[in-house]
Amino acid sequence: MLVSTQQSLDLVSELFLEAPLSLSFGISPALVTPFVDGKVDVPRLAAHAKDCLARGCRTATLFGTTGEGPSIGIIERERVAKEMVAHGVPAEKLVEGVIACSLEEAAYSTSQALRRGAHAVLLAPPFYFRSVSDDAVLEWYSAVFEAVGSNLRDIVLYHIPGMTGVPLSHAILSRLKERYPAAIRGIKDSGCDAEATFALIKAFPDIDILVGDETYLGRACAAGAAGSICGVANILPEAVTALAENGRDDPRIVELVMEIGRHPIVPMVKALVAHVRQDPVWAVARPPLSILDGQSTARAISLLEPFGKAVKAVA
Repeated sequence: MLVSTQQSLDLVSELFLEAPLSLSFGISPALVTPFVDGKVDVPRLAAHAKDCLARGCRTATLFGTTGEGPSIGIIERERVAKEMVAHGVPAEKLVEGVIACSLEEAAYSTSQALRRGAHAVLLAPPFYFRSVSDDAVLEWYSAVFEAVGSNLRDIVLYHIPGMTGVPLSHAILSRLKERYPAAIRGIKDSGCDAEATFALIKAFPDIDILVGDETYLGRACAAGAAGSICGVANILPEAVTALAENGRDDPRIVELVMEIGRHPIVPMVKALVAHVRQDPVWAVARPPLSILDGQSTARAISLLEPFGKAVKAVA
């Protein structure tokens, strides 16, 4: 059978589109944190992290927003990070979130994570004093970096203005890259504004742009984003990895994320992890967050059904 030139070109185009994207960062679940008797349950957390890694995630992120990072103090985070490694999660497979206001705490937690061999540090801006200038935010980051010293590397800036009230502008990012060119790995954009994300990808093609909103993650990766640190990867790691690597959004994920957003997000993600892992401990949040009831979570749980066996935890 003869194949026309146009048919050949169409086939090549189709094959090209089907080829997975090579993402420099990949997918990292923003790990939810299990609490038992008020303390972080590291064996459960380590098992969950290893499960996500075994199912295609490149790394796993501790102490982020979904992990209730601001509710976990310095002493406890040190214990958790060390015990995670002791429970078989390699330090180089962990990204550690640092969400702190004081220079001392931010610098100490960043230094400790990097000395442990963490893959990267996700570093949020100070969030108590708001309406501050770009210059002030720049100086805060610079002071943290100078305190970390020669070990400084692999910093992912955390843009989540809906929580911190402190946006990270292009100007801040440009100036930090200029001052610390070897240290700035990228930025996690959790502004949930697709237009702004695509502008970021265009403006900074030489660093990792990580997308926090799974509803347009596929399109963003097709445009040059490096991957994601996100909550839904706790629940559906294969599906999130697939949409990122295929450069195509998944309408099932979009619908699920929209439903999650209709409720307190962290408790909802925890409830879904509890459902997937068949373990109610995962639904428990640390105050001031609360546990969602079955009526609140019913529809989100039903939206997992189209994913079939892919939604079940392996470990």
